[in-house]
Amino acid sequence: MRCSYCYNPEIVLGKGRYTFNDVRKFLLSRQGLLDAVVISGGECLLSDGIKDILAEIKSLGFLIKIDTNGSRPDVLKHLIENQLVDYVALDFKATQSKIFWITKADFYSECLKSLKILLSFDIAFEVRTTYHSDLLNADDIREMVTILDLNGFRGNYYIQPFRNGVETIGILGRSKINFSLVDLTTEQLKIVLR
Repeated sequence: MRCSYCYNPEIVLGKGRYTFNDVRKFLLSRQGLLDAVVISGGECLLSDGIKDILAEIKSLGFLIKIDTNGSRPDVLKHLIENQLVDYVALDFKATQSKIFWITKADFYSECLKSLKILLSFDIAFEVRTTYHSDLLNADDIREMVTILDLNGFRGNYYIQPFRNGVETIGILGRSKINFSLVDLTTEQLKIVLR
């Protein structure tokens, strides 16, 4: 994926600087000081070793949150079934018609499958969308709310405004939220601005 608004271009482009051994040493030095670890990316579930990495982190006594775009529902299900994750943030990137344009990948159906998996388990999770006014509009968010509702999601749907002035993969103009989130809130879903 190459989401134009991605804040982690160095990671997505394969320029990460730490090995898991480095991370493990750091976590060992923080036992008793930190409660949890967030695994994100790029897309953390694309890592071949993610199951072993999470099992190791769990063995050190940490809670684990993962940030995922939902493109690997079978991996997500395995992690939940094996109690290797405690909280999930599911990035609902775009409408079906815009997902490839925004991410340069088409995993819309996989994201919805991941949502259904999260709904079927007793696990804490959230659904969120990063919003840039060059990429999404009020009609897109309304459509996404409808899709979430039709799939049985209830609760808070977080809209994360794009942070202007940071390095990203793509070149985007300044973004602003130019519609009322209150107008998009339904009885089942509350839109929350982060």
